Amino acid sequence: MGSSSKSVYKIAMVGVFAALVFVSNMISVPIPVAIGDVSRIHLGNIFCLLSGFVLGPVGGGLAAGIGSALYDVTNPAYIASAPFTFVFKFLLAAVCGWVAYAGKNEGGNHKLNICAAAAGSVTYMILYLGKAFVQGLLIGSEMGAVVTAVATKAVTSSINAVIAVVVSVPLCAVVRAALKKSHLLDKMQRG
Repeated sequence: MGSSSKSVYKIAMVGVFAALVFVSNMISVPIPVAIGDVSRIHLGNIFCLLSGFVLGPVGGGLAAGIGSALYDVTNPAYIASAPFTFVFKFLLAAVCGWVAYAGKNEGGNHKLNICAAAAGSVTYMILYLGKAFVQGLLIGSEMGAVVTAVATKAVTSSINAVIAVVVSVPLCAVVRAALKKSHLLDKMQRG
């Protein structure tokens, strides 16, 4: 199979996973935050991590970033955050993919996948909470309100992270097995 055929499969899979990320972001519970902002518990990070596992750091990062940013631009509460979301979710999946694909692993080691999912989730949390802190200070909120808002976001972000790690690792094994059985994994392999 030529490299252009592999590229077509990779691009198609990035699109499919971006769509999964987009739709899974819609399944959420909004949580009000102290300074008028919104945080939420959602399923989007599961598919961001899954993108990193299946598509590797770059493809997974693109799928996670594109799907999450598209969700933001379709929701008035998040539209201003879309560029940050693209970068932060890209890095969530990319870090997961980099760790999962360490050496010749190709995302198949269960213990390494747990570490990969946790590393991606922690990376995202640091970026997301750091942005919330700086943003709160820049809009002139009192330090107490900023800390309260960041603490609320830290709780919801931690819940999202735990759910994402717990669900994405076994889901990765199932999806990779299905892709391998259908020979799609072979058609996407790096060449």
